[in-house]
Amino acid sequence: MAGSLQDQLLNIGVVDKKKAKKSQHQKRKQATKTRKAIKSGEDLEPQMLTHEMEKSKRNKQQRDLELNKQRDVERAKKALIAEVRQIAQQHRIDIPKEADISYNFEQNSKIKKIYITSEQQKQLILGQLAIVIIGESHTLVPDKIAEKIETRLPEMVIRTQAEQGSDEDDPYADYQIPDDLMW
Repeated sequence: MAGSLQDQLLNIGVVDKKKAKKSQHQKRKQATKTRKAIKSGEDLEPQMLTHEMEKSKRNKQQRDLELNKQRDVERAKKALIAEVRQIAQQHRIDIPKEADISYNFEQNSKIKKIYITSEQQKQLILGQLAIVIIGESHTLVPDKIAEKIETRLPEMVIRTQAEQGSDEDDPYADYQIPDDLMW
């Protein structure tokens, strides 16, 4: 019983050779039409194809819009960073090479250190100067410039903590710790 159903029907005599050839011819014609339709992008059911194409077109447009928005946001952020970098570079206060006081500050939960002069340390403590992060380096800028930068990108500005009012019940209120205490 090895053989196709068509061969078996021919052997039994249910179908004659003429009908078998006609059936094979129609199958080949249908297969050729299907292959051509697939290659050219047509479908046997044009309504389904149109619906599928419209759906995929809408999805693609939506993805493109989201990508464009994302790119615009990234471009705007890069422009903002470049602007802040330029402002900081123009108004930075140079730290002399003989600066020997290490000033520790917190950046992203890590303690960082820069070397400054005693005058710059006093200005930092009083809030007249602020530290601005530029890439991997840090620079000092006047407080007014730091405010401008802070309005654009607050995460790039590091300010010293303003002294908080002391508690009335604080037993150590009379004993002030100097800011320039060196251990």
